[in-house]
Amino acid sequence: MEVYHPQQIEFSRLDLTRTVMSKRKLLELVEQGRVSGWDDPRMPTLVGLRRRGYTPQAIREFCRRIGVNKYNSTVDIALLEHCLREDLNKRSPRVMAVLHPLRVVIDNYPEGQVEHMEAVNNPEDAGMGTRKVPFSRVLYIERDDFREDPPKKFFRLAPGREVRLRYAYYVTCVSVVKDEQTGEVVELHCTYDPQTRGGDAPDGRKVKATLHWVSADHALKAEVRLYNHLITEPDPSDVAEGADFKSHLNPDSLESLTDCRVEPSLAGAAPGSQYQFERLGYFCVDSVDSTPEALVFNRTVPLRDTWAKIENTQKTADG
Repeated sequence: MEVYHPQQIEFSRLDLTRTVMSKRKLLELVEQGRVSGWDDPRMPTLVGLRRRGYTPQAIREFCRRIGVNKYNSTVDIALLEHCLREDLNKRSPRVMAVLHPLRVVIDNYPEGQVEHMEAVNNPEDAGMGTRKVPFSRVLYIERDDFREDPPKKFFRLAPGREVRLRYAYYVTCVSVVKDEQTGEVVELHCTYDPQTRGGDAPDGRKVKATLHWVSADHALKAEVRLYNHLITEPDPSDVAEGADFKSHLNPDSLESLTDCRVEPSLAGAAPGSQYQFERLGYFCVDSVDSTPEALVFNRTVPLRDTWAKIENTQKTADG
């Protein structure tokens, strides 16, 4: 009949580990209130990925790497996260933020004095310049960066131990203040070496740890939402036939921290803006809930790169 026959190309469906891609199953999560909506940052939807801080460049690079396959396959989500880290590492300015604040008082630092330390915005791009970070007598550090009784190979702050505060000084912990009822450490008292401004000692002595920090008087309070994988089962296809996939939902896929502190340069950060919180991971300003008066950050991806370790292991095995 001389009818034109178009070429038809079929390719397989893409599945990712630690999540579900079925629209029917995702709709169940939305309708049952298991997530906040189609744009929930845990959802593998474009609106969800965008709100979480994924970039178009990272998604395109992921698609380029996996290619097109005619057979159903499940791709490790670690590869998508690896592509994202590579992209964000080049474009994201660095800032300091403390998610679990522990108060630090530097006893021999002058009261009322404030210094502004010069900090690099992105070591991958010198064109992004530097910024000034205020330093004062009272600071916050991460609670996990201190141990009263440090285990072996713990090199961060402990009683009698000296560490470097990034861009600032060497400090030594001299005493600990605890809550009288719970016994929890609530405050550290330290001394600083004024000769080590910028992070180096004139006498050449070395320390084994560098900690990030924020000034207590200048830091901004913020909410930080830590997102993790939606599904506990690595491969969704491994779920037993007839089993309810929702029984494999990760109960710890979202942790909200409401008492975080971030450096003052983040005042007025625009929704969708992306940053690397030094030593913690990549975060973006939530496009729905964040306001100039109440900042909300979504964790896009942690710094640890599982896929890079997988690749290195494969290269080593290949000789």
